[in-house]
Amino acid sequence: MVKKRIIPCLLFKNGRCVKGVNFSNHRDVGHPVTNAKVYDAQGADELIFLDITASAEEHEILLEMVKEMADECFMPLAVGGGVKTIKDIQNLLRAGADKIAINTAAVENPDFITQAAKKFGKQCIIVSIDYKKNIAGQNEVFTHSGTKPTGLEPVAWAKQVWQLGAGEILLTNIDKEGTRTGYDFEVLKTVAEMVDIPVIPNGGAGSMTDLKTAFTQAGASAVALGSILHFTDQSVIKARNYLITQGVDVRTEANYI
Repeated sequence: MVKKRIIPCLLFKNGRCVKGVNFSNHRDVGHPVTNAKVYDAQGADELIFLDITASAEEHEILLEMVKEMADECFMPLAVGGGVKTIKDIQNLLRAGADKIAINTAAVENPDFITQAAKKFGKQCIIVSIDYKKNIAGQNEVFTHSGTKPTGLEPVAWAKQVWQLGAGEILLTNIDKEGTRTGYDFEVLKTVAEMVDIPVIPNGGAGSMTDLKTAFTQAGASAVALGSILHFTDQSVIKARNYLITQGVDVRTEANYI
């Protein structure tokens, strides 16, 4: 059986890592490489590194930062933000990324998912889905750091990206992000039961119980963690130890070979 994964998520803005609430009011939480080295030392299964302004501001992908992180750390590295072309993916992989997260480009050109999966292997391609309640009170997918509505319903979009060849789905509830009030277990469970690829909830983890619930009741293959690591006394080590005591099949120690 595939082990459940614990994945810290770092958000990058203006040269620093940040963490906010509902994709706004960002607070500085340190340098990317420093944070990455801490999580690497704690035995995180992977690291997700997202440039949160790349699509909205249309700036270049930060290849040098990715290269530095990859050189300093041994855990698998997933990188996203502003990825628009096959060349972008190729450059990030050459810089040391192991997986690539695409979001806005996938919405604007769904065939890009298939092209990327065929070129690099589906295991390399994560489709990131950001969603929140719209003015009608319905869940809707948003792009450009949660500022641009798409008209897409997240569960239907998740099914479509799976069918198009995505290898994993990173599912972020913007309304939950940074609140530490728990993942959106309802949408997570619905998507996990519908698709045959790993689904990673992001946004809202506030306790060790939230991690257990995501794994044991909602079908998560991994959990993404942000605020709970930055602003509480919890850590990757504590999360792993807790999940082991709860019978969740996680790695007992770091092993990337």
